[in-house]
Amino acid sequence: MAACGWCRCRAALALRAAGSSLWGRRGAAPEPRAVHVPSPSLCSERESSVSYQELKDLKKANVLHIDVRERWEIERDGKIPASVNIPLNELVEALQMNPADFKEQYNQKMPAKSDHVVFSCFAGTRSRQALSFAESLGFS
Repeated sequence: MAACGWCRCRAALALRAAGSSLWGRRGAAPEPRAVHVPSPSLCSERESSVSYQELKDLKKANVLHIDVRERWEIERDGKIPASVNIPLNELVEALQMNPADFKEQYNQKMPAKSDHVVFSCFAGTRSRQALSFAESLGFS
């Protein structure tokens, strides 16, 4: 599991800048490969980092990417492609749901406690909290 808060490089802003200022309201974000990110380092609680390319590769391997930003932030700034939005204040409850309820609510398979999950937010603080919450619930 990793927390990637798009810190330092503000990749979320770079993604937003790659499209129009309203792309979050128009639907899907532009493909991430079209975005130049000057410092592709993503931070985690353990100070290890996941590069932008590593995140793309992880997503190809069916790693669950949970964006813990608020829904209004997703509407304003846009959705990160192939991520599921579970606001931080819903995360503990979501990770304890019945798998069928999780699938219905988030349109995504419930992660197993041994599955790889990447958390992201705007600046890194909430993704680190999400990582702590998940670990406290027994996710490895």
